[in-house]
Amino acid sequence: MGGTKKRTALEIIRRYDGPPVRIMEVCGTHTHEIFRLGIRQILPPQVELISGPGCPVCVTPIEYIDEAVWLALEKKVTLCTFGDLLRVPGTEMSLAGARSLGADIEIVYSPIDAYTYAAAHPEKETVFLAVGFETTTPAACLAVKQARAAGLKNFSVLTANKTMPMAYASLKGSADVFLYPGHVEAVMGTEHCEALVAEGVSGVVAGFTAKELLTAFAVILAKYPLGKPFFVNCYPRVVTSEGSISGKELMASVMEPCDAEWRGLGVIPLSGLTLRPAYAAYDTRKKYAVPRLKGKVNPLCRCGEVLQGKCKPSQCGVFGKGCTPDHPVGACMVSQEGACSAYYQYGGMES
Repeated sequence: MGGTKKRTALEIIRRYDGPPVRIMEVCGTHTHEIFRLGIRQILPPQVELISGPGCPVCVTPIEYIDEAVWLALEKKVTLCTFGDLLRVPGTEMSLAGARSLGADIEIVYSPIDAYTYAAAHPEKETVFLAVGFETTTPAACLAVKQARAAGLKNFSVLTANKTMPMAYASLKGSADVFLYPGHVEAVMGTEHCEALVAEGVSGVVAGFTAKELLTAFAVILAKYPLGKPFFVNCYPRVVTSEGSISGKELMASVMEPCDAEWRGLGVIPLSGLTLRPAYAAYDTRKKYAVPRLKGKVNPLCRCGEVLQGKCKPSQCGVFGKGCTPDHPVGACMVSQEGACSAYYQYGGMES
């Protein structure tokens, strides 16, 4: 029998002899898994991996931390937050620093946990720090809906929710190919990724197992040398074109788009989400008249450039020296999805 032998993903990657290609790992979990699985060691030298803004804690601006600290120390509210946010430096201090001064801060694992805490402690004014992308935003919306339905008066959310499509567009040209985050696209669907092809943006949606990541890289290296923009969903068992219709409807019913500040990227129009007027009673900024704060970034920190793919963590002067997971200077060293923490943990010292 004749025919051509079908090459495996690993063979396609190892035998790549095409032009240099810069691939942006938009998702911080991808960055960590690619390191952990040893995939960087098998990629050909023409392939350069750069980090992107796919870590919600990392892209949250320093002013947000300052707002949370102000609420905890000045208004004496109880803050409910994901653990990753606790040690992110603010202008004067982190939330951990505020807690050392007596702030009441509870670690939760979901927005519903924060709602449940508020319901169980009616004597405490409780604020949930709503940091996240499309993956966690539906749960935050559900918590707000439940609070309103229950008539809960001591619960509100400090929003820093962001959506990825506008960020993709703002990063157009910073990489040759985007490795899109599978969990975000599971909610949002792939229509916005497909639309970017007409603007010359190439990308693939990838899962998180070794097989799924190798398949995604093989697809990129097979298609990129052809010289035409492309999009491929390499995570079809989870991601569909339409995404989660119920999740998107829930978000749209509780929140509406707004301009948002991204660490390193500045203000991206309509890339954030804020509570709709019908839920204004649960908007922390309105409830407590939170003042507009101007955060001050540590000049030694290059997190903003890392999040744009302009430099690698190891090119930052304080990486691994003044900035370590035990003593982070920037958010990218704190979060479990941060590029700097991945480079530090897995020894990614290449420049």
